[in-house]
Amino acid sequence: MARVLAFDFGASSGRAMIGEYAGGDIAVREIHRFSNDPVNINDTLYWDVLRLFFEIKQGISKAVQDGGFDTIGIDTWGVDFGLIGGDGQLVSNPVHYRDKRTDGYKTLGLYQKTTPEQIYRSTGIQEIQFNTLHQLAYLAEEEPGQLARTSKVLFTPDLLNYFLTGEMKTEYTIASTSQMLDAKKRDWDYRLIGEAGIDPAILCEITMPGNVCGVLRPEIQEELNAPPAKVMCIASHDTASAVSVVPTQDKHPMYISSGTWSLMGTELGEPITSREAWEYNFTNEGGAGRTIRYLKNIMGTWLNQECRRQWMREGREYSFSQLDGMAGQCAPFLCFIDVDAPDFMHPGNMPRRIREYCARTGQPVPETEGEVIRCIDESLALKYRNTAEGMEKMVGFGNDTIHILGGGANSALLCQMAADATGKDVLAGPTEATVLGNIMMQLIAAGEVRDIAEARAIVARTEEIRRYAHKDGKAWDAAYARYQDLV
Repeated sequence: MARVLAFDFGASSGRAMIGEYAGGDIAVREIHRFSNDPVNINDTLYWDVLRLFFEIKQGISKAVQDGGFDTIGIDTWGVDFGLIGGDGQLVSNPVHYRDKRTDGYKTLGLYQKTTPEQIYRSTGIQEIQFNTLHQLAYLAEEEPGQLARTSKVLFTPDLLNYFLTGEMKTEYTIASTSQMLDAKKRDWDYRLIGEAGIDPAILCEITMPGNVCGVLRPEIQEELNAPPAKVMCIASHDTASAVSVVPTQDKHPMYISSGTWSLMGTELGEPITSREAWEYNFTNEGGAGRTIRYLKNIMGTWLNQECRRQWMREGREYSFSQLDGMAGQCAPFLCFIDVDAPDFMHPGNMPRRIREYCARTGQPVPETEGEVIRCIDESLALKYRNTAEGMEKMVGFGNDTIHILGGGANSALLCQMAADATGKDVLAGPTEATVLGNIMMQLIAAGEVRDIAEARAIVARTEEIRRYAHKDGKAWDAAYARYQDLV
């Protein structure tokens, strides 16, 4: 039996999972879970990365007690990074992508030297304020002392790998989220990096998923009684891990990796960086096997999460399933929001912001918790329809089904809405897609699983996949017309 240890970090929590593989069957078990709480200090939002590393060591210790493991893999969210100085230590605490420092990114000197379309022609990445390019360009202009003290920039999973092994490497899929890679060459765009005022010497060479990052440091082995396990460079962007186990053999599946963000896209062999693709603002991120994840970043269950946090602060605590039930009892199509509007980017009182948005746009205002959640979910479903239409126009083919992966697959309400709004059947699951992708890449690297196609077949055979058939869409067609007028 092969046993691997997977760490999966989301925007609000993390966990350590043991994957066991024998006889063609995969079993996944959680051994450690912890919160991932950003910290706001002096109006800057930071990741508590030292606490996260403490939790990694807790997970390793529990895995040792559980029977051990052969390798370790870490996946996280994209774009964020740590700065490592010449002494090997952090220059500063890593900043959260939802921090306000890049709100005015269009005023950066970078845009005096190039244009958004020119950047897209090379990188193929959706223009979003918090992309790594904008964060580093901001530092180059506003806090140059930090970059002057920096020896290497490490993306979040690469940073955690470095803490474990002492090796500094940059994995391809996580680097591809930065807006600093040439999408076709799959390597750094050094011209763009120079125009942003970034010294290319602080960047590591790109390594592909499946390569060894390093071995656990001797002092960590001693502290935790751990084996000299290899730490693998998996597809370390969480969405790349999830997409690697879409349970189908279709060459170009349509998927939604549904969590804090909804990443909706398909899989291609080469990027599309045309002017029309730029106008649609689709992104070309790297995938396992040198594929391209052609997708759009859509604000996802972040809105539901922030609403729930606000209601908890007010003394009203609901589970997500309770909120779904309340939303299901409300009248449909009361009001809609543009889920990607700047109003909803930063943490805060999300129910109030949604009500203010609806009032400002001349719509009925959702009053109850159920009405607020229904507004979010219907707006998400309509955004999925809009995205699917644009994507199918760009890639030149259509899909009859959408695979919803991750935590959002647990919401029967949202899955059915997605089916009805798009006119496509939804196949929901696996809910643990990211962890399964992490584990499968470790097994592929170890020679236990042949390739991505076999990994997908194993997942399709062993995981529960629920089908939501689309129903009569006339009411959704009328809602979509209202939604398009709004956004």
